[in-house]
Amino acid sequence: MPAKKINVGIIGPGNIGTDLMIKIFKYSKFMNPKIIVGIYASSDGLRIADKLGIGNSSTGIGALLKDKSIKIAFDATTASAHFKNAALLKEAGIRAIDLTPAAVGPYVCPVVDIAAHLDAPNINLMTCGAQATVPIVWAIGTVTKIKYAEIVATIASKSAGPGTRQNIDEFTQTTARALEIVGKAEKGKAIIILNPAEPPILMRNTIYTAVAEQKKEEIIDAVNKTVEKVKEYVPGYRLRVPPIFDDDKVTTMIEVEGAGEYLPKYSGNLDIETSAALAVGDLVAQKLLEKEG
Repeated sequence: MPAKKINVGIIGPGNIGTDLMIKIFKYSKFMNPKIIVGIYASSDGLRIADKLGIGNSSTGIGALLKDKSIKIAFDATTASAHFKNAALLKEAGIRAIDLTPAAVGPYVCPVVDIAAHLDAPNINLMTCGAQATVPIVWAIGTVTKIKYAEIVATIASKSAGPGTRQNIDEFTQTTARALEIVGKAEKGKAIIILNPAEPPILMRNTIYTAVAEQKKEEIIDAVNKTVEKVKEYVPGYRLRVPPIFDDDKVTTMIEVEGAGEYLPKYSGNLDIETSAALAVGDLVAQKLLEKEG
């Protein structure tokens, strides 16, 4: 463990922000969760932060900006809020890691393109659906050209809080663009379904691709290797349905079970986003520490 860690802040003490705070507190190798800020004093996330000895404030982003030791800020609010927060963080010289679908900075998936964006002032973690499916589309794309990629993300209605529901349009737009920009599909489309079933279902993502060549063995190998890489930071990530081949189509399904830190295990859609944030944050913090010597 490094003797020194990078101080980081979290904006938004809701489900995602609180789960991320706990993950950083328990597992981060290079980050110290210095403060979490929100706008409601009654927030459960602020109460938990207080219990863990982490600084917290209900006065909003201003409290984070006043702390000159903060080098990285995770935004777990909404897409509309991040547009405002991004400008403030940039002005303060604080790296932003965005867990909303605002897409201000480059689209980043830890197993695909993080190495190219470690110095970016604003890193966008796309959406939970993109974090779950883009690695698979990208893996298939390393074998053959993908003419079209479509994903259907099905999540438990109970795991979709106010922030998720406010961002439905941004979710579909950002995920579709991520399939193209990061996944390298010529055309992408995303659909989200909130399933009210009881007991709540785990997150499942069906991935359809139209490919130029049916290189079956190579596609299966690429998909399996990529699943194992994602599992390194999202242990509950698994291949529910291996690649199925039909003419020029390849269909797979990914299931994501949450770690159960703060969120229920059925909230894999939120867990994969916070797990990606932890992985990316540690890489950014490690590089900052190396620069500091």
